[in-house]
Amino acid sequence: MSVQSAGQHPEHTPEHAADTRQGPPLVAVITLLTALLTVLLIAFAWPAARSEPRDVPLAVVGPEPAVAQVEQGLERAMPGGFELTAVPDRAAAVQKIEDRDAYGAIVIDPQQPEVLTASAGGPAVAQILTQLSTRLSPEAPAKVTDVVPLPADDPRGAGLAAGALPLVLGGIIAAALLTQLVRSGAKRMAGAVTFAITGGLALAAVLQFWLGSFEGSYLANSGVIALSIAAVSLTLLGLEWLFGRVGLAVGSAVMMLLGNPLSGLASAPEMLPSGWGALGQLLPPGAAGTALRSVSFFDGAGAAGPLVVLSCWLLAGLTLCGLGAVRSQRVVQPRHEAKPVTV
Repeated sequence: MSVQSAGQHPEHTPEHAADTRQGPPLVAVITLLTALLTVLLIAFAWPAARSEPRDVPLAVVGPEPAVAQVEQGLERAMPGGFELTAVPDRAAAVQKIEDRDAYGAIVIDPQQPEVLTASAGGPAVAQILTQLSTRLSPEAPAKVTDVVPLPADDPRGAGLAAGALPLVLGGIIAAALLTQLVRSGAKRMAGAVTFAITGGLALAAVLQFWLGSFEGSYLANSGVIALSIAAVSLTLLGLEWLFGRVGLAVGSAVMMLLGNPLSGLASAPEMLPSGWGALGQLLPPGAAGTALRSVSFFDGAGAAGPLVVLSCWLLAGLTLCGLGAVRSQRVVQPRHEAKPVTV
């Protein structure tokens, strides 16, 4: 027989008190989950569903009247879809594509019109230009030439398009685990940088040597990926250091719900809804995707801007971590006792 102490009733025990504690109403939990699911759907499906050309830069070669005619035809077919720039000859058009100043070109020739594409710069844009080539000259179908093609092992660019998610998740997971498992702030930062390097080498190896999605220098491709992971993870570490779990959650949401779907890796920044493509290029996933295309397929042409963006995010992450370290020192520093005043 168990003996209870005087004045203590079973219903007043700590265990019973914990059991009777009520959590949030079920309706509130279901509403929150539905809202989160809706936000996820909008974030990932809306950019894809509204994908179409918007001021996509193209070069055009030909007599001025013919150029004007082509421009009018493109405007009728896809209003506001293309921004044409006249160049003197085909070689100049190819150079413009290789410099990443244009996604393609139209060479107007009565005998043999030609459409130049660069699937490595954006498979979706190259596909649209290929479809439009049949409308240029009904009498003589335009020849389509892929000036900068994707690798034969990945002709649709699926590997690069799918790479945005691992880049973001790598930074988020690194920040989340380091904040939970490592107490020292300096060791967290060192761990984030080390993981970025090893992660960059691993992801680039898979994409380049196994899937065949990359070309060019393996170390250069690895460096871009490592810079992207470091930019994300250090920024999130700094936010967590300063604002706790809320900072980590908000930063992760921005990277996942904005950075990933607005990266333009599956199409091109100019294919996204107006203004959102430009915003995506200011976030690490979009900048990393553009830099990877430039480094892997265009000998680095057009990579300067995206690399500056990634470097700015890296610097911001280091700054946030530095501010977090200063704040931590102030919190743990013992307060000095006030000296007695002698009268």
